[in-house]
Amino acid sequence: MTALPVTLDDIAAARARIAGRVRRTPMLADPVLARRLGVPVLMKAEHLQETGAFKLRGATSAVLALSPDALSRGVVTASTGNHGRALAHAAKLAGTRAVVCLSRLVPQNKVAAIRALGAEVRIVGASQDEAMVEVARAVRDEGLTEIAPFDDAAVVAGQGTIGLEIVEDAPDAAAILVPLSGGGLIAGVAVAVKALRPDARIVGVTMESGAAMIASLAAGAPVEVEETASLADSLGGGVGLQNRVTFPICRALLDETVLVTEAEIAGAMRHLAALGHVVEGAAAVGTAALLSGKVRAQGPAGGPVVTVLSGGNVDPALHARVVAGANSAESA
Repeated sequence: MTALPVTLDDIAAARARIAGRVRRTPMLADPVLARRLGVPVLMKAEHLQETGAFKLRGATSAVLALSPDALSRGVVTASTGNHGRALAHAAKLAGTRAVVCLSRLVPQNKVAAIRALGAEVRIVGASQDEAMVEVARAVRDEGLTEIAPFDDAAVVAGQGTIGLEIVEDAPDAAAILVPLSGGGLIAGVAVAVKALRPDARIVGVTMESGAAMIASLAAGAPVEVEETASLADSLGGGVGLQNRVTFPICRALLDETVLVTEAEIAGAMRHLAALGHVVEGAAAVGTAALLSGKVRAQGPAGGPVVTVLSGGNVDPALHARVVAGANSAESA
């Protein structure tokens, strides 16, 4: 653990840094899925976080870790939506400028929410990788300070506070299913959980198309993948070819990775909606893995299974169409 770029001490420091600025989200039960699987199924409700997603933890941690000079120059990031919204919120509270670079694939409801917080939005290209080129230019030419969406130790430490809360609220958890994209969320959760509960399984779940971290882990190094439309739009984008933080943590600590289909994601969104939880597709992938049987519960002796409901910033019209039966972003 000491050789990794983020440690349990870093996460504890981030927790102290962000205290009072983020919500300690509840752990909720999924009684329907629990009956089906024969073990307790718990849900870490980050869709109830301020700004609607877990990203506020990492963005706030990173902004508050900046030097006064770096903060005064303003911050910039690339995002699939939720990190940009979180950074806009954190920057506004810190009294500094925020620039958020987005691709054309980011849903309009997320773009509007970022603008509503006072950030400058720049739409660049058709992938997060293209948006990141604009970030590099803004840092070089405008002097802005980059807050990366995932490959940043302070961001990962902030997301790791979720892992601390999971261990506190479900100390006997046998498996924790975490949405997997660039790896900021799962890396932070994995560092915290493996330090405190090394026997708990950490399972990364993502959509079939454009699974950048899974492709990178298989290749043994970060690789690029084509980004396509998905119900799990928040899980789009690459891991960055120069990744220094999340890739090594994921390689060291993930026990399993799972791919789910668009239809399985849609079914999980419907399942959660029936329980009263409106979540985006990215937040439903853990539930999709359980519903589909791609991740199996270990039995009563193994303890409960925890899924992370990472965000609820879904376009209401899209969610309504999925609940009505649509099974993909295109058909929705």
